[in-house]
Parts: sequence; C-alpha cells; structure tokens
Amino acid sequence: MGRYLGSSCKHCRREGMKLMLKGFRCETAKCPIEKKTRNLAPGMHGWRRGRQSEYAVRLREKQKVKRYYGLLDRQFMRYFHEAERVKGHTGETLLGLLERRLDNVVYKLNFAPSRKAARQLILHGHIHVNGRKVDVSDYTVQVGDKITVKSSSRSAKRVKQQLETNPNFAAQGWLQLDQEKAEATVVAFPSRDDVQIPVEEQLVVEICSR
Repeated sequence: MGRYLGSSCKHCRREGMKLMLKGFRCETAKCPIEKKTRNLAPGMHGWRRGRQSEYAVRLREKQKVKRYYGLLDRQFMRYFHEAERVKGHTGETLLGLLERRLDNVVYKLNFAPSRKAARQLILHGHIHVNGRKVDVSDYTVQVGDKITVKSSSRSAKRVKQQLETNPNFAAQGWLQLDQEKAEATVVAFPSRDDVQIPVEEQLVVEICSR
C-alpha cells in the first residue's frame, strides 16, 4: 500500500488550517500555521492566493478530507464508491466510514498522539479488536466491537504513557472508554457532529462524482 513520505506540515500549510497531523506538536508554537512568516501555501508562489475557481474550491475540500484521515486518492475513492451504494446522504455516509477506520478510532481514544502514530501502533500488533490482533489500519469497526491493548508490558506502557498526557480526556459519545483498563467499546455509529474537521461534504461528493 502506498503512503505519503513528505512533510506533514506542507499539507496543513496548503489547506491553510491545522489538520493535527503531528499530534501535540500542532498545539505548540512550532506549528507553521502559528508562524505568520510560514503560514503560506508551500512552494515559491505560496504567497499568491487569488480567487479560486469552482473546481478548485471543491478540490480543496476533497484534499482536506484525504489528508486529515491520511489517505491517498485510490483509497479515498474506494470509500466514496462504498458510500454511494448506501441509501441516504452520500457525504455524511462517507465521513461516517472514514470515522470508523481503526486508526481514527485509536487516535480518538487517545491511545496515540496522531493518526500516523495510531497506524504504527496497529501495524506493530499492539491493538486487538474483540480479543483478536488486527494489524490493518483501515479495518472498519462495528457497533459492539471492543478495542483493547495487547496484554504485554510493552504495549500497555506505551498506551498508558499517552493516556497520562491528558488525564481529563473524554471520548466522543459513540465510543465508551475505560482509561484504567485501556479498553473501549463502540456503542454507536459516529454522527455528522463527531467529525471534527470543518468540511462541506457536498462539495466533496460533487467533485468525486465527475
């Protein structure tokens, strides 16, 4: 599977907003978005931000969602075609499918500081779903699934250290978290309000339907 190996901060600069791709670093003064001298689109012409065409507006919305969840174009289109086959609002269904990715769930449970770190945690076999190891980051969780940490001192220590960075952390309503045991249960499907990135999903549907 392909993956992006370039600078994560370039994505945030190009979209002109924080995509929280580097965890805690994004909340510090080191974030390029916080620096007025670097809060420009990457490249030698980054200072040029003229009027965007209708196509460009829709493309930016699509790229924003892709980069927020850490997907490449082929992966993203697979989710879009799956959402198209489901009755209802395609845009909301698409965002719901992306929210249910295991790497996103692990990140939203505060088991990892970022989605990239969550993917590494999953790939190395530290995360179990319903008592079985799952090392595929795009695994789609279902209602009733139980996410736990591998029963080893190394895995438990790694997740515990992350949980201790924010002792007052509260998971979203569709996830029931037990911080003491470092385990969680999916109690519902995520709603549109659970998507934390500001996005016009209808614009994403329009460009993907071309």
